[in-house]
Amino acid sequence: MPAPRHPVIIQGGMGVAVSSWQLAAAVSRTGQLGVVSGTALDIVLARRLQDGDPGGHLRRALSAFPRPDVVEWLLARYFRHEGRLPGVGYAPVPKLSLTGGRRARELTVVANFVEVFLAKEGHGGLVGVNYLEKVQLATPFAVFGAMLAGVDYVLIGAGLPRDIPQLLDRLAAGRPGSTHVEVAGSADEHRLTVNPADWVPYGELRRPTFLAIISSDALAAYLARDDLTRPDGFVVEGPSAGGHNAPPRGRLVVDEAGEPVYGPRDQANIDRMVSLGLPFWLAGSYGTPELLAGALAVGAAGIQAGTVFALCDESGLTVDLRQGVLAGLEQGSVTVNTDVAASPTGFPFKVVSAPSLPSSAATQQHRERLCDLGVLRVPFQRPSGRIGYRCSGEPVDVFLGKGGTAEQAEGVACLCNGLTANVGLAQTRPDGYVEPPLLTLGSDLDGVRRLVAEHSGGWSATQVVEWLLG
Repeated sequence: MPAPRHPVIIQGGMGVAVSSWQLAAAVSRTGQLGVVSGTALDIVLARRLQDGDPGGHLRRALSAFPRPDVVEWLLARYFRHEGRLPGVGYAPVPKLSLTGGRRARELTVVANFVEVFLAKEGHGGLVGVNYLEKVQLATPFAVFGAMLAGVDYVLIGAGLPRDIPQLLDRLAAGRPGSTHVEVAGSADEHRLTVNPADWVPYGELRRPTFLAIISSDALAAYLARDDLTRPDGFVVEGPSAGGHNAPPRGRLVVDEAGEPVYGPRDQANIDRMVSLGLPFWLAGSYGTPELLAGALAVGAAGIQAGTVFALCDESGLTVDLRQGVLAGLEQGSVTVNTDVAASPTGFPFKVVSAPSLPSSAATQQHRERLCDLGVLRVPFQRPSGRIGYRCSGEPVDVFLGKGGTAEQAEGVACLCNGLTANVGLAQTRPDGYVEPPLLTLGSDLDGVRRLVAEHSGGWSATQVVEWLLG
């Protein structure tokens, strides 16, 4: 068989730092595409530095960043040689906004540079980075930071990434690049711009391959019809994939358990995907050797797999969470539910439950409502014309005062704090309360159940790749 033009396996970019640089590097060394999660890397970097940067990896990557002045203030603000004292909370990071926030933007650029730099260090494999289109206030700065580190692929889902091809083209040419930001209640065009000349002397950067993560062939055709919006390929993600899912097409219908009902309209037409002439990977219930072979047989370039990698040794999940899931899988007690309300984005979100886990949407909803990280907050225009920011996970009265509705706030969990807790970066409050995790996996657990049967003590990323290709 001739060598494929692209990797056959894409390791999914999951959660906040679940797809860590260690995981991406391990997958890349096998010849497949390792992917780091680009979500909230500013918070991840700042908190890892406050925990003392064990092994010195972050400081090694920071020493390669082209702006020593930015690194200097960042280390002065966040690095603690001895780590945090027991019971001490993490220092806050500045929030991104439409109107400025130089330190927030610098931290975003640097954090994405660091994660990609470490994932690419010491080998010649390909590394990608995954973003949520819904996190629009970070996009141009995060992408630029990843490009400074030589990222090979950029993958973006949870929205319509129309601006990304032009952004990559312009940044690769050393020119300012911008992306649209949706502002609720405003009819004006709002954009965020990053200028490479503000960071490095004028010069070209290597343009990464862009893969749009979509759920339907209609959306793929819409993006592919215009040179300005056409990606280099697609990841076609079905509703069983972990994390955020596209809502069902048409009117929302839920079953007796309150989960959204997906139908034939929510399955992409593979023949139409083939006809577009762009490579595509199938995701969501494709993480087994048989389904990989089936994807190749129908014309896909391969698959994207998440859950089988989320539970491997190099995953960013805490050891306790991983072991809890593995024990639950052996006992048959793990369930994955699609919660239509949990995410502040409004997208359905997969939540894992098991007796051995503290992770659940109900656990999150019993916490005091507080939006201190603000990764998923969105801008809106006040009656005065000024821009404000709101999140349906913040205190209800605050959200209502910003023009939100009680319906939008009902049942919403704090994903930002829950997802950071998944990887050992949980915030400790002044009263001693520690933020609980909120774990997400794909709803099809066949692949991980089979791996548990073969490797009851856990498995490595290399073993996952070998198993899938076998």
